[in-house]
Amino acid sequence: MYRLLTYLFASVWLINGLLCKVLGLVPRHEAIVARILGPAHAGLLTRLIGLAEIGMAVWLLSGIRRRWCVLAQIVLVASMNSLEFALAPDLLLWGRFNAVFAGLFVLLLYYYEFVLPRPTPTPLR
Repeated sequence: MYRLLTYLFASVWLINGLLCKVLGLVPRHEAIVARILGPAHAGLLTRLIGLAEIGMAVWLLSGIRRRWCVLAQIVLVASMNSLEFALAPDLLLWGRFNAVFAGLFVLLLYYYEFVLPRPTPTPLR
């Protein structure tokens, strides 16, 4: 279960970062950035955010300082969704209902890191 959730979380960051933001396949993401940070550099900022999200996936998969990685995800998801909820609800896929999915994602992250036991590493032979 732990490994499955690791890959699930990493895929969420990778898909949102690469497909939605870096490759621009979901223009709504750039519109949200433009609404919150201003339209002047929204394209560049959206791609930079996408690169940071890809970095989050790599960090999670690396296993380095996993607890800090999960805490960073919780803070980022909560803060990003709070800003979007307040400033751009009309641009969200499910409007203000997005907050429910963000909350569930945060709770699952918490369960993953602080409740679910980590698998024991197998020794190399």
